[in-house]
Amino acid sequence: MHICSKFYKLYLLYFFFSSVSHAQTLTSVILDSATQKPIPYVTVQLKNKGMITNEEGRFTFLLDKSVAATDSLFISCIGYESIGKPLGQFTEKTIVLRPKAIELKNVIVSNKQYSADEIIELVQDNLEKNYSSNLTKKRLFYRNSSFQRMNKLNYSLKKSTIAAFNKKFIDSIIRTVPKSNSYYTEVLGDLYGNYDSEKQKLNLIKASKLYDKSMELDFERLEEKFNTIIKENVKTDSYFKIKSGLFGTKVDADELFESEVDSTDVATLNKELEEKKKNEEEEKKNFATYRRKMLGAILNYLPIHEDSDLNFISKSRKYEFTLQDFTYLGENAVYVIDFKPKRSADYKGTLYINSDDFALIRADYENVKSLKTFKLLGISMNEHLSRGKIIFSRGIDNSYSLRYFESESGNRIGIKRPLKIIEMNKRVKGRNKQNELSGKVDLALTNIEKKEVVVFETSSISNPDFEAFKENNTILPTYMPNYDPEFWKGYNIIEPNTAIKEFTSQVDPDN
Repeated sequence: MHICSKFYKLYLLYFFFSSVSHAQTLTSVILDSATQKPIPYVTVQLKNKGMITNEEGRFTFLLDKSVAATDSLFISCIGYESIGKPLGQFTEKTIVLRPKAIELKNVIVSNKQYSADEIIELVQDNLEKNYSSNLTKKRLFYRNSSFQRMNKLNYSLKKSTIAAFNKKFIDSIIRTVPKSNSYYTEVLGDLYGNYDSEKQKLNLIKASKLYDKSMELDFERLEEKFNTIIKENVKTDSYFKIKSGLFGTKVDADELFESEVDSTDVATLNKELEEKKKNEEEEKKNFATYRRKMLGAILNYLPIHEDSDLNFISKSRKYEFTLQDFTYLGENAVYVIDFKPKRSADYKGTLYINSDDFALIRADYENVKSLKTFKLLGISMNEHLSRGKIIFSRGIDNSYSLRYFESESGNRIGIKRPLKIIEMNKRVKGRNKQNELSGKVDLALTNIEKKEVVVFETSSISNPDFEAFKENNTILPTYMPNYDPEFWKGYNIIEPNTAIKEFTSQVDPDN
């Protein structure tokens, strides 16, 4: 039996090594040994490269040719016993972590027993030492998920002098507006620089966008119908007065009419093609620039900065801190501190602080009140949601850098106002007023946006290297009507959750 057991283990090792050679990925879900439930946000480390499990406890790690079955994989999460063993020993589709017993009181308080406020002060005192502002190259993956829901969309038609603009036509518009919509953008790239937005460059490697394009097509068909009605009933030299309550604006009719190019006019066609090419280049440049700015904003949003909106470290006097517990992250003792507003501050949450160097290694936060509200003359806005999770990891130089960022923000928008559109024309005989469309609009919608960033590896670079690097602005996202598991094959990303994997368009526009 002993010989058979050894042979079986060698067979498993050989089988795993072979699968690494061909499949090139390690895919697993990490479970709590006591509850058998998935553990989110677990750090998975292999040869100085890191990965984070998603909210469902899943991860996929790309294993390149330099990886051997004898290389060690390290798995760690706050409050659990860490695992570190050769890849060849991970032969199951699930990995189990055991909660770690808390035996730290004697260890942590052997020198001095700090209060929660004293620990936060030490975090502030050590920010500069713990978080380097040197130039780095970060290989990262960024996912932006946007969700819209139309909670209410009502109207009443009071007057229409254009027969085609009747209740039936407006009902068709209402039916076209989606009750809910999802949009995902994913980007893989290298971010060069530091926390200074003027010292950041992005090298895009690959990008995708996942959404239902059939909704766009519905809008385009509706726009064509609308343009036809306008051309048949409105004079090109007219202008429009658009009024909503006390407010109004003016729009010239030529802004509503699209110019048509004569196919026999070669010079004009060439000019249009050149303009289209220029716009495509500009679109590529803008896509890269916008993602770089978004990533830069995320880096500056971190609570380690003095001017961050997440001010529970920089403006700690606004918050009440309570030392709740001690726990482990690997072999490191960690303070667990809850915080809540004293008076007018915005957030509550939990901080995890290394007891050795007083570095903030994780922050979970959520707002306790609406961050912004606006209500005037039937228009309202309520920024009601802001929550997230931030995880830092220590590098080989002992300084900390971002490993994982997640934020979820939400707002509600409402419009309940009268609306009147009047066609005016000074060149016709008789009265200037030609046509009128008036009624009332009552709508309410909710928008939720989720941002996720995982940093796989961070390496230091010199200022000459940074200055010499030229951004890649030639990448545009590949459109996907349905989730394609093959698209990111060969790359490390945040494992998609079930909602993304099951996303399908109502109609595939390519069919």
